[in-house]
Amino acid sequence: MKRLPLLLATAAIAAGLAAAPVQAREAGPTIVETAIAVNAQTGEFDHLIEAVVAAGLVDTLNGNRQFTVFAPTDAAFEALFDTLGVDGISDIPPATLRAVLLHHVAPGERFSGAVVGSTRVRLLDRSFAYPSVRGGNAYIDDARIIAPDIDVSNGVIHVIDAVLLP
Repeated sequence: MKRLPLLLATAAIAAGLAAAPVQAREAGPTIVETAIAVNAQTGEFDHLIEAVVAAGLVDTLNGNRQFTVFAPTDAAFEALFDTLGVDGISDIPPATLRAVLLHHVAPGERFSGAVVGSTRVRLLDRSFAYPSVRGGNAYIDDARIIAPDIDVSNGVIHVIDAVLLP
């Protein structure tokens, strides 16, 4: 939690560097490249990056297709590890990781206004997540969106405080 202000500042900088009108957008950092850059400064996405690699999703999330990613922090993954009784990502089968991660990705670029303005969001695993606003905070299912609208070259990232389960 001590690193959250740095995470938010880094995300804002990354968003500012990547933000441009869609028609004029130049190549910039992708979803994975942004997660790696933020992690290098904050250490908040070690587990997420390890999971994306283990699930074989790096090329997908580095590609040209536009995605909305709900990115859990390391603290969110650690809570999941406690619940599952595992020590880390390496204890979770790659097929399970892939299924869980695809439940965090929606096709298309959806900024927070579009997310919370929807009654449901279709995810890449073909299921739905349900956005809401409670107590002035935005949620996707039961995960609070703690850093919204990180604009990247191939979509948008919303940092969340829990791992979404399919």
